[in-house]
Amino acid sequence: MTIEHGLNHQQLTKIFESGATSDPFDEILSLVALIQPTFNPSLLHNLHHDVARLFNGSYPGFRASTTPYHNLTHTMSVALATARLLHGLACTGQKISIQVMEQALYSAYFHDTGLLMETSDEATSGAIYTQNHEERSITFMTQYLAENNLSKLVSLEYSAVIECTNLAVDPRDITFPSPASKLAGYVLGSADILAQMADRYYLERLPFLFQELKEGGLKNHDSAIGLIQDTTFFYHNIITERLEKAFSNTAEVMQAHFHQRWQINNNLYYTNISKNIDYLKKVLTLCEDKLESIGTFLKRIPPA
Repeated sequence: MTIEHGLNHQQLTKIFESGATSDPFDEILSLVALIQPTFNPSLLHNLHHDVARLFNGSYPGFRASTTPYHNLTHTMSVALATARLLHGLACTGQKISIQVMEQALYSAYFHDTGLLMETSDEATSGAIYTQNHEERSITFMTQYLAENNLSKLVSLEYSAVIECTNLAVDPRDITFPSPASKLAGYVLGSADILAQMADRYYLERLPFLFQELKEGGLKNHDSAIGLIQDTTFFYHNIITERLEKAFSNTAEVMQAHFHQRWQINNNLYYTNISKNIDYLKKVLTLCEDKLESIGTFLKRIPPA
């Protein structure tokens, strides 16, 4: 597909990763203002900085993150993708209430906090909480919301939203307390997938994911190479079905976002995912007889 936007690779990469500045939070705030000009971003500011402190180990009661795949960088990229999907929905005529925006964005920030360890935790890695870490994330978020005087009803709605990031759960089986939580959940569930698989370091991060899964007791693969080999099947047979059917193709509105915001008539997330999967297929073909050489083709060094 030819993209007529006149931007070079470096410019596209910057737009994709952070927007107009080097800080993706600036883009999140800009999109929030475009979607709901009356939205008060003060709690979002506080939450953004508090979650960063959670992952960095400077928030009271918590230790620094030890999971290199589900880390702060991932969390921020999911928050950005969430804001973009909300903006894309607004661009297509969907009414995005403040309630939907709060539920989607706040849940994006907290969706992987269940992998963090508390200071009293005797575990050596937060990865041991991989299985059903969504429940711990919901607990931590509920505590945070209570500290900020948000109602129990709202907390219950956030639980359903975060549950949409659990790949072991079919979103169509979730009981949503309201239409707002359902829309927010579909947005977050889609954003979580898109942010991971469209990341330009996605392939290089897969060994980190394998290690987390292994430490968490999920032994679907004997090695990181096995996980890498199964990634193309995972995308084509599981992820696409989840995005297109379970989440009602919410991800497609990314194109409306990039067109309206940057005059780019393309869904950069799908484009980047396709590039990652196509490159992986080439690598697997070249390494068919020497799978241990896969690493020689994955040379990017992911940021911390």
